[in-house]
Amino acid sequence: MFSSETNPSTMYEHIGQMTRKMHDALRDLGYDKSLEKVAETIPDAKDRLAYIATLTENSAERVLNATDIAKPFQDKLESQAQALSERWEKLYANLLSVEEFKRLAEETRQYLKDVPNQTQATNTQLLEIVMAQDFQDLTGQVIKKMMGMVKILETELVNFLIEFSPDDKKGELNTSLLNGPVINPEGKTDVVTSQQQVDDLLESLGF
Repeated sequence: MFSSETNPSTMYEHIGQMTRKMHDALRDLGYDKSLEKVAETIPDAKDRLAYIATLTENSAERVLNATDIAKPFQDKLESQAQALSERWEKLYANLLSVEEFKRLAEETRQYLKDVPNQTQATNTQLLEIVMAQDFQDLTGQVIKKMMGMVKILETELVNFLIEFSPDDKKGELNTSLLNGPVINPEGKTDVVTSQQQVDDLLESLGF
């Protein structure tokens, strides 16, 4: 942490390193498009992450529960079908008596009657699994807002570095970079508008 006695150059160096790390992280994520200002914000970023974690956890639980419910239906259909198939093979091999054939026919008839109910129950759980994915839309919105806030913070830090950079370093900067990055570059031609320009700026400042 900084104190009132902290050397300004040390603080400048530390903030520069922070900006570099944040910028590299954004670049690695491929987040290199211009962002609009965030209209609404949640005061604590940790609350946003906790919200995302909660929605993701709830979705995972719904998927697991639906799978646990649907699996027995499928297992039952599979085992019954396999058993009936083996008995029908015996029938065609002339290994069943007339009475055994009658029982086989009746059980097969009952099996076919039960299949729609079993598949309907399975389909209900499959729909639940699909519905459990609705969290992605909500978390996507939250993540987009968080990324926007991070980008704005990066912009402010870069502007800070430009404004308070030492004179010997400021003289080396390209005049277009001195305008700093902007959130909305529309209609402006002399501002930082790309991640590469931010890279160049940080490098020119020694970070």
